[in-house]
Amino acid sequence: MSSIRRHKPSRGRVLPAVVACCLIVAAIVLGTWLQFGERQALDTVYSAGGSEPDRVDIEASIQRVDAAGRELTLRVLVTPRGELAEAGGVSPTEDLTLQTSTSTRGDLSFKAHSRIATKDLPVALTGGSITDYPFDAYTAAIEFSATQGGEKVPVHMTLTNGDALFSARVDALAENGTAIFDVDLGRSNSVLIFAVFMMVAMWALALSVLTGAWFLVTRRLGLTWPALGWMAATLFALAAFRNTAPGTPPIGSLLDYIAFLWAEIVIAFCLVAVVASGFRNERRASRGDTP
Repeated sequence: MSSIRRHKPSRGRVLPAVVACCLIVAAIVLGTWLQFGERQALDTVYSAGGSEPDRVDIEASIQRVDAAGRELTLRVLVTPRGELAEAGGVSPTEDLTLQTSTSTRGDLSFKAHSRIATKDLPVALTGGSITDYPFDAYTAAIEFSATQGGEKVPVHMTLTNGDALFSARVDALAENGTAIFDVDLGRSNSVLIFAVFMMVAMWALALSVLTGAWFLVTRRLGLTWPALGWMAATLFALAAFRNTAPGTPPIGSLLDYIAFLWAEIVIAFCLVAVVASGFRNERRASRGDTP
């Protein structure tokens, strides 16, 4: 009668699998927490102004931040309330004019008894430089006041951020019927994490190529074509990888000077060194003088 032996799984095999599962779960939890934080930041509504029944409501949203052009696009929806409006706020009873800050390109005018449509306004950015990517930061001053029928009327304004590539810190206040927002813009956490990962990956690939080149040269090997193909592919792949940076920063940014340019130099130098060493060793081998 044959006996059945049950083999218990080795503890040395189970432990790495458990550690890997724990790391995966931790990464998923951390990623979910970071995404939830960014979603809350995008859903944050900043408000300024009074709550008088006869007022002008302004809903503004940052649609896009153009760091290279040093401006942001602000989408504005204006709704008069109370005695200032007709047809439920669709149109003003008299000519309505919104005065904006000097950083905003132009004021807004709406004719009496005419339907009010959404407007997109460019707002100039100050401070910072895109060459500091991914640690660049900017400021913008957004102000709105309203006059209707030649008289100043109170405003109530809300501001939200709809650009996922940037995080916004806003100070809101109202002075003499004017809604004022001081906006500080910086790269979002997802952009910062991905940009730092790109820099680390570039250096890791460069050091990998350097290690392979050192091995080929010191062992006095000939022209090892798979290794040369890998090095050349890495050289060109890094350029394509760099162009995937969120926000498409221009050449000459901090990302390039910290990692990309140096990684390209190291890989190109290693490729040339391996070719020169391999060519010399191949010629020795062809003369029968193989070391």
